[in-house]
Amino acid sequence: MEKVENLGELIEAQTHVWNAMFHFKKSACLKCAVELGIPDVIRNHGKSITLSDLISVLPIHPSKSAHIFRLMRFLANFGFFVENPQGYALTSAGRLLLKDEPFNVRAHIFLSCDPAMLKPWNFLTKWFQNDDPSPFDTAYGNNFWHYNAQEVRFGKMFNEAMASDNQLSVEVLMTKCKFVLEGLTTLADVGGGTGKVARAIAQNFPNIKCTVYDLPHVVANQGGAENLEFLAGDMFQSVPRANAILLKRILHDWSDEDCLKILKNCKKAIPEKDNGGKVIIIDGVMGSQIQDKTSFEAEFSMDMQMLVMLGPAKERTEKEWSKLFSDAGFSTYKVYPVLGMRCLIEVYP
Repeated sequence: MEKVENLGELIEAQTHVWNAMFHFKKSACLKCAVELGIPDVIRNHGKSITLSDLISVLPIHPSKSAHIFRLMRFLANFGFFVENPQGYALTSAGRLLLKDEPFNVRAHIFLSCDPAMLKPWNFLTKWFQNDDPSPFDTAYGNNFWHYNAQEVRFGKMFNEAMASDNQLSVEVLMTKCKFVLEGLTTLADVGGGTGKVARAIAQNFPNIKCTVYDLPHVVANQGGAENLEFLAGDMFQSVPRANAILLKRILHDWSDEDCLKILKNCKKAIPEKDNGGKVIIIDGVMGSQIQDKTSFEAEFSMDMQMLVMLGPAKERTEKEWSKLFSDAGFSTYKVYPVLGMRCLIEVYP
């Protein structure tokens, strides 16, 4: 038997590999906790809740009661609950799992754990060995957007996740970044989905006429307002004319080539800088703020998500954004790091 020189290092390395292998278990356990209603039960209790009181109100089979402790221990270790002498309480992250929390991420948890989203990850190796555009294409025989449009259940889930993500963007726009909207009379939210961001802008800035521009199946049956309209179209062909174009989490879904098409269409649709024309982008800028291990992990994980679902889509550094803006014919830009791993960027013709 070969002698191991550094047994401690070997054991530590094995633990590191185990943690990597089990990484997806976190999202599965989060989904379970949300579906069982654990965060809401704790909040409704009004104070820390004992394990026995928690178990007594959960919709579980009596034979599974003893295992709730294991689920709670696992999620407490990752910072979603905290255990104290009085029982379990919610952390700040745990509060984002509440049903009526305005900034909750429940829809994203359900989407990320859906079998349709998990399947392409098992085709990553095969994709590296073929010429398909993405692992999603390899898994399903068509691209993510086609699947999203055809599969009604999945499409609804995706739209709900995107709408829930918009809430935080609205809050930041209306509190920290209102200055980017001041002076505008028209704004087109390109790829604006069900219009949550545009509705908030229209309500808070009644002098701005807002247009939500998206594919026909997305904007169908959406109700407008006095200064809000929904318009069907294809951003790769053209975008509506406006003082400003809003692109919220749009460009990270596309390759550099496709982003250039979108940005060039935006540039055609807005007036010159001296006349107030600009593009407002809300998207990731990798390495834009003080970084720690958790932030890097989130950025790199999102980038891999783009790769697996959409192929050449990606998260970008400021250097990569700068090149895109220059190649599309824009003169300058400003980056405001106001959304954690995402930023607000003003781009001027």
